Amino acid sequence: MSGKLLKCPVCGHPVKMESGKRRPKPPFPFCSERCRLIDLGRWLGEHYRVPAVEQDEWEPFDDGTDRGHDRDQSGSAPDRS
Repeated sequence: MSGKLLKCPVCGHPVKMESGKRRPKPPFPFCSERCRLIDLGRWLGEHYRVPAVEQDEWEPFDDGTDRGHDRDQSGSAPDRS
């Protein structure tokens, strides 16, 4: 049974992914339990982050709509009755 070679996301060592198996071995996609725990520590230590760009509340969205604007020009909330 042949397998596809992937790189361990922590150390870069080759990891064989065997085709035909329903579930890969437990440390997959890592080469070892050690690399799996290193990756877990990075997540818990907040080393992996998605950059957040906060949009100003009063700026229109890129699609030209005014979503998020709950107030009219006078500064009061719209009548929702």
